[in-house]
Amino acid sequence: MGGHHNNPHAHPRKDQDEAAMAAAKVPLAFRDTCAHLLIPLNKCRRESFWNPNSCGHERHTYEECLYNSYLQRCEAKVQVDKVLAAAAAENS
Repeated sequence: MGGHHNNPHAHPRKDQDEAAMAAAKVPLAFRDTCAHLLIPLNKCRRESFWNPNSCGHERHTYEECLYNSYLQRCEAKVQVDKVLAAAAAENS
């Protein structure tokens, strides 16, 4: 099965530039750990009039970042479950 992809540009970042997201008019729902990649993607989309054949690299990098972010959340959940299971075993 797959793991984290190795594209160095597709890594989720917790430190996002709120001013840049506001200037780019990124909706609040999309201001997550991959918003730094959504800004250039949306710029490319606007410049190409949302042509589906353009901006492929930017879209792929953004989607890969979303996937890596999902994997991080899954791993964090596994770690939380381990801690909770250890605490439950200690209390029993």
